[in-house]
Parts: sequence; structure tokens; C-alpha cells
Amino acid sequence: MFPPNGKSLVHDPLTVTPLIPTGLWYQAGPGTRVHPSAILEQKVVLGSNVAIWDNVHIRHDTTIGDECIIGEKTYIAYGVRIGHRCKINNMVSICTAVTIADGVMISAGTVFTNDRFPRATTPDLLHLRPSEPDETTLPTHVGEGATIGANCTIGNDLSIGRWAMIGMGSVVTRSIPDFALALGVPAQVVGIVCKCGQLLLKHEPGKPPAEKDLPCLTCQRSYKTIDGVTRDLDPRSP
Repeated sequence: MFPPNGKSLVHDPLTVTPLIPTGLWYQAGPGTRVHPSAILEQKVVLGSNVAIWDNVHIRHDTTIGDECIIGEKTYIAYGVRIGHRCKINNMVSICTAVTIADGVMISAGTVFTNDRFPRATTPDLLHLRPSEPDETTLPTHVGEGATIGANCTIGNDLSIGRWAMIGMGSVVTRSIPDFALALGVPAQVVGIVCKCGQLLLKHEPGKPPAEKDLPCLTCQRSYKTIDGVTRDLDPRSP
């Protein structure tokens, strides 16, 4: 629970506020709540009506959009971009070079990575390697509306498609298409899901149908696979 108003930091106007006792500066929109145990570093920008729960650590130059929830003990590295209305559950680790679009859900215990061949030191063991991004730092993009289940590990130099769904405990090592259901170690695409989250079709791993109409009986949206690619046919879609 958040402490009563007056103990937590609740923002009414757009402000630049010192986070006591660290004295570091961040910017927050109206209605944003920051638990007093959270650590927010310089040049963090929070949108309106964001909830930052206890023991969250957000590094400098990170931007988080409106109406996001950042769960307890989550770590977000520097320079991360998170869109509007995202739910990031507890104990998630998001590293530098990750971009998260609008409406994404990241479940508890998920870990992102950004280096394929990490080492702590130089080959002679005499010097620590620098932690700053370099040519070995690889990006990850999570598309709008996607869901990542609990305790997933997300590789790098890849993208997770719009409205895709990653099953809990999966290890994602390659890009996942839009509307795909992927699961396993390593994750394989085994189905197609609707924007509402319902399963539209299960198929053999990596073998979506070449052409098939896919109506959702739950929300009445319509989809079609064309050359194995799922397309949203619903007139309500932008």
C-alpha cells in the first residue's frame, strides 16, 4: 500500500521535484505517486497518473508515459523508454537499450538482456570492462499491447511484436511476430492471439497457416493470416 498522502510523494501540477533524501531530480505529471522508498535519478520523466511502488529504482534519463504502474523492487536502467498505460509488475529488470511501446504488460520476475557475450573483465583479468553502452549493446523493442508472462528472460537484438503474448517462463532468443503466442525454452511461436487476449488458433511450432480467417468469438474482432502473417481486419483498429 502507498503511505497516506503527505508521506508519499503525490504530484498535482507538473513539477520538478527533489526525491528526499537523495536530492536527485526528476519530473512528474499530475496525479503521479512515488513511494518514499523508491529511488529516481536525474532527468527521469514520469507522465500523469503514474504509480511507482516501493523499492523501485529508475536510473537517469528514463522516460515513462502516462498511467503506468511500476511494481515493487523493479529496476529500470538508464535511457529506457516506456510508453503509456503499461503494467510492469514486481521484480522486473529492464536494461539499457530496451524500448517498450504503449499498453504493454510485463509480468513479475522478467529479465531483459542487452549483451550476447558479456564478460566482467579484460582477458588478463586485470581490468573491469566498462558498464557504459558500446558496440556490443544490442536493442530490444516490445510492441504495443504485448504481454510477457512471469519469469521470462528476453534476449537482445530482437523485437516482440504488437499484441504478441509470451508464455510464463519462456526464454526469447529471436523476434516474435505480431499477435503471436510464443512459449518454451527457447520460445517458439505456437499460436495466434486476439487483442483481447483470447487464443484464436494453435498450430505446430513455427508453422502458422498460410491463409486463414480468424474471428474472435469473445470480442468479435476479425483477423486473417496472409502468407503466414496475421493481419487485423477490425474496423475499430487504427
